[in-house]
Amino acid sequence: MNDVISQLTDTLGEKAVITGASVGDKYKTDWSGLEGLLPSTVVRASSTEEVASILKICNSAKQAVVIQGGMTGISGGAVPQEGEIAISLEKMSGIIEVDVDSMTITAHAGTPLQVVQEAADEAGLFLPLDMGSRGTCTVGGVVATNAGGNQVIRYGATRSLVLGLEAVLPDGTIISSLNKMLKNNAGYDLKHMFIGSEGTLGIVTKAVMRLYPKMTSTQTALCALPDFTSVLKLLKKTFSTLGDGITSFEVMWANYYDEVVETVEQAKSPFIEKYPFYALVEYKSQDRIHDMEQFSSVLFEAIEDGIIADTILAQSLKEADVFWTIRDGIGELLTTMGPVVNTDISVPISQMKAFIEQLEPALYEAFPNVKLRIFGHIGDSNLHVCAGTGSEQDLDAISAMIMGVTGEYKGSVSAEHGIGVLKKKYLHHSRTPEEVALMKTLKSAMDPNGILNSGRVI
Repeated sequence: MNDVISQLTDTLGEKAVITGASVGDKYKTDWSGLEGLLPSTVVRASSTEEVASILKICNSAKQAVVIQGGMTGISGGAVPQEGEIAISLEKMSGIIEVDVDSMTITAHAGTPLQVVQEAADEAGLFLPLDMGSRGTCTVGGVVATNAGGNQVIRYGATRSLVLGLEAVLPDGTIISSLNKMLKNNAGYDLKHMFIGSEGTLGIVTKAVMRLYPKMTSTQTALCALPDFTSVLKLLKKTFSTLGDGITSFEVMWANYYDEVVETVEQAKSPFIEKYPFYALVEYKSQDRIHDMEQFSSVLFEAIEDGIIADTILAQSLKEADVFWTIRDGIGELLTTMGPVVNTDISVPISQMKAFIEQLEPALYEAFPNVKLRIFGHIGDSNLHVCAGTGSEQDLDAISAMIMGVTGEYKGSVSAEHGIGVLKKKYLHHSRTPEEVALMKTLKSAMDPNGILNSGRVI
């Protein structure tokens, strides 16, 4: 490794290569909490060309590397393993171009998502990709994991928003396809090999993302519901009436909602009574007066039909933010739960009720003192099941049970956070042996020396 470090230092300069005691703890672990190793060396690239130079050197020496961005992943994908050099993209930050006419934005991979959102906003446009980690997660990270977020139900996950990208292969070859067009059917669409591949096939260095016109009207309601059947009825009713104006449909079980209200200081429930389920519904369009009337009418009909037990329609953005504070309270909640399994599974919407009715009693039977907190995007099939007993010794068994039941219902063990290291052993619940074999074939073909994020995903 010393020879590799010398070559990297000669090529990039001493300031770009951090070694020994100068390597900070921020390069050791991500939000998964997985205990990683402090890398002996961190290389901070400043450009695509520097990433290419780094990989050429490492590939020739068969030196394993791990790619790091904002370190907000919860699957352990960026956590250094034995003998790996960390390649950090933190210096590759900034907006390259906002093309108002094409409604696209091009950014370097190390750019925080919030910076991209704000640049789009300043140009009078809107990037619909959004999540709680927006201030820290980076463009490269969200592309590599095909991140989801709060508005997938209307705009799709990251894959639907990336028009073009630039990536570096393990041997240092630069693949530059910074396409801005919605329609481009010229041969294989190579960007999709990198989107969602979690840095195992190449390092994304730039991305072109699709923007949308700003919505001038946002209607937000917090609804209390008597049972999960009513949740599904409300989802169907809002979609059939309001169409793709529905941008978010977030559902919280009482075990999550009540705990957040009791734990998070800023989270206040607007309801006097407690209910089994709560749905946060957001509707965006361009006609505020008409939209308000239509949205209110749909909610009123749902109350008359017995679907909704109670509802509060936000009268201001500030009040809507209060609703979202409850939904986004998971971050603070996790700090109070102790060791916990935090999953991001997907289950077919039609199977969700049966899935929870099987999983919940099974968990309580196996772990009588388990704390179970459930919420999710629902409209895009995504559930977050958080469970823990306070003992780290139970985590593997709890996780195995959740993933096993997910597999029984033909669900996905990862809806939006990736496989990384932590979910690798559960991949078989969601992918056939033939699919996994093809993934291995692609990995072997593109990274024959196995240097790039080795041991992740497969």
